[in-house]
Amino acid sequence: MTMANWENFLKNLGEWQGSFTRMSPQGEVLSQTPSILTLEGLEDNKLVKFRLRRYDNPDYQDPPTQDYSQDYRSLGRQIIFFGTGAFSKGPWQLAPFSEFGAEFGFVDGDRRMRFVQLYDKELSLASLTFIREFRRGSNAQERPTLTVEQLLGTWHCQVYTGYPDWREPEVSGMEIILEQTGDMVEQRITVEGKTSVTQGKVIGNQINFLGSHPSNVLLLPDGASSCTPDRLQLGQPFFGEVGWLVRPNKRQRLIRYYDNRGAWTHSAFVVEYRQ
Repeated sequence: MTMANWENFLKNLGEWQGSFTRMSPQGEVLSQTPSILTLEGLEDNKLVKFRLRRYDNPDYQDPPTQDYSQDYRSLGRQIIFFGTGAFSKGPWQLAPFSEFGAEFGFVDGDRRMRFVQLYDKELSLASLTFIREFRRGSNAQERPTLTVEQLLGTWHCQVYTGYPDWREPEVSGMEIILEQTGDMVEQRITVEGKTSVTQGKVIGNQINFLGSHPSNVLLLPDGASSCTPDRLQLGQPFFGEVGWLVRPNKRQRLIRYYDNRGAWTHSAFVVEYRQ
């Protein structure tokens, strides 16, 4: 474990009140569970005590239905924390006949947003868990539901790429231009002078991007988005992505990449500013 990864983890300290919302792959709400998550730093922040309480009622008055605690003095190598406290966590390897999932987390002031994408043993997207958290005692608010219009325009991006060996993240630049005509959108991504273009169709609360690696971007409450394949295939590279519009002209994204052997290769934290 590097000190930088631990210091970035500490940016999540606090008592966070929120809820776990379980959704279908199409974004339909299946259940909602109020929660209080506490991350407390002790021993000069060399020890972090984790406690998660789940409740039946949103007033948090009744005893919790679940109360789980764990102590952390180090972090597993399958998790990378970036400079804001944002993190990407998941297995090293995609394995046949076993469930597969990845968690993505963001921190912005008195807000946290976390998201879990879970696949079943047949490698089909089974469910999504959307976790919206607010620092207890603050007046932090939930953001509006993300719309296509909020994503249009020219975005200048800083990309921080982290690797499983926890070396210092690499920093690079990228430009994204998203334009809409009718129910179609065009996305132009320019990296190091090379531009790729993809087309997508807006269907309800989704943007379905076509091409050699089709993907669906699900537009969600609180300015969030989830992009992941409906089904994983052994022998094919893939990625999972979650985004969060934290300001009208500032967006953050986390992406976790796997290669054609199903091995986790790297994660990216993208900070985007619209002109």
